[in-house]
Amino acid sequence: MRVMPSALAQAVAWAQTLGLPRLDAQVLLLHALGRTPHDRAWLLAHSDDPLDATVQATFAAHVQRRLNTEPVAYITGQKEFFGLTLHVDPRVLDPRADTETLVEWALSCLADTPHPDVVDLGTGSGAIALALQHARPDAHVCAVDASADALAVARANAERLALPIAFHHGSWLTPLKGCTFHAIVANPPYVASDDAHLAVLKHEPLSALASGSEGLDDIRCIVREAPQHLKPSGWLLLEHGFDQAHAVQTLLGNQGFVNVQSRPDLAGILRCTGGQWSTVE
Repeated sequence: MRVMPSALAQAVAWAQTLGLPRLDAQVLLLHALGRTPHDRAWLLAHSDDPLDATVQATFAAHVQRRLNTEPVAYITGQKEFFGLTLHVDPRVLDPRADTETLVEWALSCLADTPHPDVVDLGTGSGAIALALQHARPDAHVCAVDASADALAVARANAERLALPIAFHHGSWLTPLKGCTFHAIVANPPYVASDDAHLAVLKHEPLSALASGSEGLDDIRCIVREAPQHLKPSGWLLLEHGFDQAHAVQTLLGNQGFVNVQSRPDLAGILRCTGGQWSTVE
């Protein structure tokens, strides 16, 4: 690895020569300096400031971890999601900005429902549940995960953000017998178990990524279980892979859902698909 220059701006440029995007380099340098990711303007204003040896060593270690494909969120221990700062670590997935599409869709579906009952399945860091609860303080939001480790992360985030989420340990809707919801929202595993992309995601929990030979095993399970847990006209909204929209639409239609549709992510790719349960009591 090349020798790192001693000034802030030069250190960022050095990381870029090694293959890091500028934003990643800036965020990692700010973290090494003990500053927040929002301090990029400060970094630019102090571009000629010198780096002491301790910060240089810390930054170099951060850069090496990122070059080894470790998510920036794991290195810094936090991630912004829907205006909230979440604490994350390798026990949970690194929340993606594209998942905000799912939150926005859920909020639009619930806009005319007072005090809605909502559940986030496979909550991980709690990102979706916390975003929904923060945006709709009148909602009754609960969250489920099969991983006790993930629930520990999600609970800690809820406590720190003072958001009243009810957490349940178990597989999908199994721990919610007798409960019905205006919306069931999930970002389940949807990567095929033999997908080459899993190698790049080696730092994230495999159980939260892979789901059978087609990547649809968990989605099939949720679609099958959802009807008995939805109120009349309730919505099931699912995030899925870039090429799975048609397959998920078919699963929902075959299960009896109506108003089946898909929504694009930030890149214009159909990333979320959902449907509405029967309006008949």
